[in-house]
Amino acid sequence: MERKRASQRFDAKLVLAAYRNGFFPMAESRTGPISWFSPDPRAIIPINAFNVPRSFRRVMARADWHCTINSAFDSVIRACAERGEGMETWISDNIIRVYTELHRRGIAHSVETWRGDTLIGGLYGLAIGGAFFGESMFSRESNASKLALVRLAERLRDRGFRLLDSQIINDHVKQFGAVEIPRSKYLEFLSSAIRLPVKFID
Repeated sequence: MERKRASQRFDAKLVLAAYRNGFFPMAESRTGPISWFSPDPRAIIPINAFNVPRSFRRVMARADWHCTINSAFDSVIRACAERGEGMETWISDNIIRVYTELHRRGIAHSVETWRGDTLIGGLYGLAIGGAFFGESMFSRESNASKLALVRLAERLRDRGFRLLDSQIINDHVKQFGAVEIPRSKYLEFLSSAIRLPVKFID
């Protein structure tokens, strides 16, 4: 994985330029230094081949769960930054600050899962053109983040997005169809996707 240590400057302009060139940031701790990463291979979830496991369809039918878009971004990113005792987070205070600014500018977005009025899961990421860069997700109840991911994929498909970047492969995203592709191929997809005139929100 290609890795670069970030300069002291970390702001919205730098973050957007990095994503357009295939890099994403991760911090060493809540207050630690930030580095840029560009994995090879890179994990993506093909939007038009997004797989909803049969066993999960019963969960989706729960009448007491529902999802919203951009209704609790600050709560979602801060919940994603939480880790268990003794575990360091890669979502630092600086990352929260810059992504919150990007949310105010209509570039960073969240999908929230609720049980009644209680936030039980969600995810956040960035939308640039027809590319969505998934950053992190959290669950306070089993499967809550999965429902947010399904609703995200539905929205991306309906709005003509071409790229759903999940960055690094893991069992959680593999069940939804995530695959690894060479970085060179990813950069080709990225270049064409970010030029598309589509919007995550109107």
